[in-house]
Amino acid sequence: MTTPSLTSENENLLRELAPQVLGSMMRRYGDFAAAEDAVQEALIAAAAQWPVEGVPNNPRGWLIHVAIRRMTDHLRAELARKRREAIVVMQDEQTAPAADTAMDADQDDTLILLFMCCHPALTRASAIALTLRAVGGLTTIEIARAFLVPEATMAQRISRAKQRIKSSGVPFTMPSGAELAERLSAVLHVLYLIFNEGYTSSDGPDLQRTDLSDEAIRLTRAVHHLLPDDPEIAGLLALMLLTDARRAARTGADGELIPLAEQDRTKWNRRAIEEGIALLTEVLPRGAVGPYQVQAAIAAVHDEAAHVEDMDWPQILGLYGLLERMSENPMVTLNLAIARAMVHGPASGLELLATLEERLAGHHRLNAVRAHFLEMSGDLAGAIAEYRVAAARTTSIPEQQYLLTRAARLGAG
Repeated sequence: MTTPSLTSENENLLRELAPQVLGSMMRRYGDFAAAEDAVQEALIAAAAQWPVEGVPNNPRGWLIHVAIRRMTDHLRAELARKRREAIVVMQDEQTAPAADTAMDADQDDTLILLFMCCHPALTRASAIALTLRAVGGLTTIEIARAFLVPEATMAQRISRAKQRIKSSGVPFTMPSGAELAERLSAVLHVLYLIFNEGYTSSDGPDLQRTDLSDEAIRLTRAVHHLLPDDPEIAGLLALMLLTDARRAARTGADGELIPLAEQDRTKWNRRAIEEGIALLTEVLPRGAVGPYQVQAAIAAVHDEAAHVEDMDWPQILGLYGLLERMSENPMVTLNLAIARAMVHGPASGLELLATLEERLAGHHRLNAVRAHFLEMSGDLAGAIAEYRVAAARTTSIPEQQYLLTRAARLGAG
């Protein structure tokens, strides 16, 4: 007999609820590692029981209740081991708050969890990694790919971050004033990375993980509501909206990748584009232009072109040049090379790519872009070879299939 499994809708629901349940557990117990373990056990229980028994009326309350039971078991075991009988009374399951209270059913602690993970006690890299794990729901290997480091290195970084949070005794409350400002930059970077992983998944059979991109937009809206006068928050929200507006046109009927130049622009979400441009129009005149606003401006240039032939590549080139002066990110330089090739020809783009050989060694996007430039210049054999190398280096199946198809078409031609 086949065991029923979760539907994709219920899988998305669990991903959405996981950080909310973790936030609730952190508010109650304050032990990050133990709380995360309890939440993971609750999610496993849901995956086993919901297909058989159905989704409960209050799924978040159900998950919190199960996580509390797991946490209580954990605490009892720890307390028994340490013979701390006085604390057993405090942690007794009979005195624990009910999981279906109004506070648990209605309060979403995700934003507090987001800012807590970006505590100044952590290094910036550790804060971002921990938040991607706890709030974004990314796996350790996905986070490692985002940071271009080995999985083992990232696992150690996340583990140390959890211990640092626990030992710091930071209260589970929303920071304010200077403390809020101190954490904001890391929070925005985390939301940006969560969105990017959702928009173009680094691994697996699907090009996009809409649960991640939707959650990143939701949380960025919440941060924007909290700090409506911050231009970079508005810029990040605008960037997400202007980019996500292309979602429906990025894949074909079978889930295959459709590159930007070949997309049906009538499928783009005009409402999202209008909202993004309105946000950008409001904040750019203020003068405090940051990297998220510049990226949003680039996305706006793409979205405002009715046809690919209408693209204002000189303007995009100028904006990427400005962005590169603000950032040392090699991916920015990679995109600058694309814009330069579109304005000055593929030889100019290839010249800039050569400066990225060490910084992006082994990354499939470097090979994919080089393949495109070689194809533009008429070196089809070189392009085919680079497309195949890029395909071998990516773990995204849609990207891999697109690159191999591109190579096959050039070979047939």
